[in-house]
Amino acid sequence: QVQLAESGGGSVQAGGSLRLSCAASERAFSRYARGWFRQAPGKEREFVAAISWTGINTYYADSVKGRFTISRDNAKNTVYLQMNSLKPEDTAIYYCAARLSAAATPEGHDYDHWGQGTQVTVSS
Repeated sequence: QVQLAESGGGSVQAGGSLRLSCAASERAFSRYARGWFRQAPGKEREFVAAISWTGINTYYADSVKGRFTISRDNAKNTVYLQMNSLKPEDTAIYYCAARLSAAATPEGHDYDHWGQGTQVTVSS
């Protein structure tokens, strides 16, 4: 069964940085678009960033542009989310997702596989 495993979450003070990783269990995922989404307590899940399978095309939510960077290493079946200048409003569970297509989208319903999530907590 296909699995996505996130890691790298934790607690950090405002202004700090974290790097999330999401490893896929199957080599085929190197050809799939990947995305990061997050869900804060009491809020709906929201798009954070996405990347095409080649890594050439990336997309970001306005709230994270200039602070977060998505990247991927297809040789390792892994996608990363570098988060800098973190703010308390970035606190959420972060989920990685894989889409059975080369093209990335910001729509959660376009993604076919999801990880279990990793908690990110930013204190002021």
